[in-house]
Amino acid sequence: MARPPRKLTPDRSARHLFGADLRHQREAAGMTLEQLAEAVRYSRSHLARIETAEHVPPPDLPGRLDEVFGTGEHFARLYAIARHEVHPEKFRRRMELEARARVINEFGGPLVPGLVQTEDYARALFRVGNPKASPDEIDEKVSARLSRQTLLQAEAPPDLSMILDEAAIRRPVGGPAVMRRQLATLVELVDTATTTVQVLPFEHGEHALIDGSLTLMTLDDDTNVAYVEGIGIGLLIEDPETVRARRGSYDLLRSYALSPSKSAAFIRAAMEAFS
Repeated sequence: MARPPRKLTPDRSARHLFGADLRHQREAAGMTLEQLAEAVRYSRSHLARIETAEHVPPPDLPGRLDEVFGTGEHFARLYAIARHEVHPEKFRRRMELEARARVINEFGGPLVPGLVQTEDYARALFRVGNPKASPDEIDEKVSARLSRQTLLQAEAPPDLSMILDEAAIRRPVGGPAVMRRQLATLVELVDTATTTVQVLPFEHGEHALIDGSLTLMTLDDDTNVAYVEGIGIGLLIEDPETVRARRGSYDLLRSYALSPSKSAAFIRAAMEAFS
């Protein structure tokens, strides 16, 4: 005897509402989970967990659902709210401000910043960060990380400028194949209308941001904020004087980094080492 479908609670959060609307639209269309899985190219079990709000929807699923069900941008709009709920409470304020940012300047320390990580690169980091995590827990974290990247595909994306430490280019996170794909993604962002990537070589030596990462954001009301991060610790800075000091450190570091064209050549040379 088949187990009855789990009761949904759409009033609990946007994430639960997304799942409830997914089941409503699926049943209204007379589709089984298997049929929908084939249509949107996701597994039945993954979709079942999204319906019951156990998993956050991955970034590309809302558009596929709107296409299959003919719901315009319903799921895309709902996802824009629901995606913030997968982040721990202490990071949500940062996510809210990031969504309002018109300019983002980022130094990622020894890692490629989350806004431009590939799925496999992010997955490798989450696995090593918590070796006891289940595959479902890792999938959840990866989806949350990738959800931030919808910002860069927006109609009017923020201007993004990144400084990458040479360590972020050289360390083979996830292995050579994963790292090569990650570097290929970075090359595409080196010098575009809205993105700039520069590499800070080891030869520069010590600098003011050497022990962490820094994100500077200019918001839609011209407010400036900063976010600094260490191992498992993040601090949002909104005090104008402190933000200006962090801005000074970033600007100085950028003056020591390679130009975008030289950075592209540097990254391509590093890719060859992973072939």
